[in-house]
This record gives sequence, C-alpha cells and structure tokens, in this order.
Amino acid sequence: MRAALDATPLTLSSGGLRRYTAELSLGLADEFPEDEFLLASDRTFPMPQRALPNLTAAPGPSSAIDRRWWGWGLNRLLGRERIDVYHGTNFEVPYRPVRPSVLTLHDLSPWKGFPSTRRVRFRTPLLLRLGIATMVITPTEAVRREAIARFRLRPERVAAVPEAASPALQRVETRSATPYFLYVGDAGLRKNVETILGAWHEVRKQTAVDLVLVGDFPADTGARVLAGVDDARLAELYSGALAFLYPSLYEGFGLPPLEAMQCGAAVFTSRDLAITEVCGEAALRIDALDAAAWAEALKAACECPEWLEELRARSLVRARDFSWRATARRTREVYQEARRRFAA
Repeated sequence: MRAALDATPLTLSSGGLRRYTAELSLGLADEFPEDEFLLASDRTFPMPQRALPNLTAAPGPSSAIDRRWWGWGLNRLLGRERIDVYHGTNFEVPYRPVRPSVLTLHDLSPWKGFPSTRRVRFRTPLLLRLGIATMVITPTEAVRREAIARFRLRPERVAAVPEAASPALQRVETRSATPYFLYVGDAGLRKNVETILGAWHEVRKQTAVDLVLVGDFPADTGARVLAGVDDARLAELYSGALAFLYPSLYEGFGLPPLEAMQCGAAVFTSRDLAITEVCGEAALRIDALDAAAWAEALKAACECPEWLEELRARSLVRARDFSWRATARRTREVYQEARRRFAA
C-alpha cells in the first residue's frame, strides 16, 4: 500500500495535532515496512525524528495551480505518487473525491463554541455530510457517537481508534526541592485552568506546594510557567509531580493525562466522557467546575502519600493498554476499509 498523510500539523511547535501526526506516521512505517508512507503539505515542515526509509516527504507545490492545494494541487501530487489512500490528520481531505480518503475528527470543539479556524468550522461538516471523506477516524467512542449524531454519519463509516503516549515519555527517578502539582496544555477556555489555579491558591495558604504550568501562560498566575519543554524534561516533570491535574471541560481524547500515567503520575481529571474513557478507573475524577472539590483533592494529595502511591500504580497499569503500534495497526485497517468502500 502507498498511503499519504497530511503533514501540516508538523509545522506546529507543539500540541496534540503535531504529536498525533508524528507518532502515527512513525508507527505506520515501523509496523508495515512493506508499505510506503508519504508526508505531504503545501507548507514546509520538519520530518519526524527517527523516520524510517519507507516514510518520506513529498515535494511542496511548485506552480500556481498546485498552490490551490485542497482543490487541485494535492490531488495532482497524489496521482503522480500513485497513492492508494489519503489520510487527513487535521480535519480535512481533498475536495474532489478521486481516491479513498480518511479524515481524523479529533473532537467536536469547533462546533461547541470553542475557538477554531473558519476552515474547520465550515468546511469539515461538508466533507463529512457529502461523503467526500470515505472513512472517519475519531480518537474515542465518545467522539464517535457525537460525530454520528451531529453530522448524520452512517455508523459503519466512523471508527474509533485510540491514540497513545509517546514512547519517549517514561517514568524516571527525579526529586524536587518543593512538591508540585503539574498541568500540561494550553490556556484555552475549554481547558479550565482557572479552576485549578484557584484550588491551588487555596491549598497554598496552608501547605508549601507549587503549581507548574507547561505551556504558553501569562506570568501573573503565581505558578511556575515553563515553555518549550522537550520530551526528556517533560518525562521528569510528569514523574516528579505530586499529582497531574487536568480539569478540561471538553476533550476528544486527552493525551496529557495518558502521558502522565505512562510516567507513573497520580492523575486528577474532570468527568469529561472522552477523558473518562481513556483513563478509566485509574484517575481521580472531579466535576470540572467544582473549585471546592478540586481544593479538597489537592489538600488530600499533600496529606496522603499512600493514596497517591496507589493512584500511581494504577496509572502505570492503565497506560499499558495504549501504544502507537496498536494505533498504527488499527489505522491501517481503516485505510483498507476505505479502499474497499471506495471501490464498491
């Protein structure tokens, strides 16, 4: 099989879209050495590290017509490269369905009032409802059910394929002079970081404990803010945290909690359906907007080390249920189903 994947998320400096595209393409190339995988975009992008010989970059558009990427240029490239199936890793596939395609619908946040690009908010529903995307991948059953209901998709066209934490993120021995809680992600409205900031400020009145925010945050939060953190440092932060906090209002998968679990962190999350599906009973689940409950959980974390050790053990067990190799195998099955459906 010759498959092409949208490499545009690799132009991002960080985040779940970039991680998904990099880890999936590496997993596919590793699991299926007899196949060829092409990364394609109308923008310049870095190749994933550890790329294998059967994972290569396509040339970018070189003419005016090719620069009309989604309408013309991409399909022309896929034809020249004799691609069997195209995978839109970022909510989009070519507008003309001349070959099988798979679209990953990471979540439905663009249609729930959360910020998104106009391209995703208005074009993606057309690609779905008109059947231009042959198959659809969602990261959880929760999003699969949402997508089927909202876009009136046939259930057999939508497959839930779980993601995974990077194999580079593993538990390491580390010590911190001051105990700390950890949050990894952005400061967007749906991440609900204000709730844990308030809870931490309350607990800090009685206990010397820090809050570390990894991402792009203002400096006036009172917390320690770290940006540009590489995987080695991130593994240390996850491993050394008193607990990892994730109070998100809505997620499609919730990759940071799984990363934290793979590093053996105790994980406190909201009751979001997708996060619950991923973390199972291994995480402590708290109502997202219940500031008092979050403060009580943080206080308990400071006072009950045995309880935290039990949560850490559960985390490591739960994380073993996910791997990018398994994600790659399931994704290739969806590619094959797309080819069968397109030929029918």
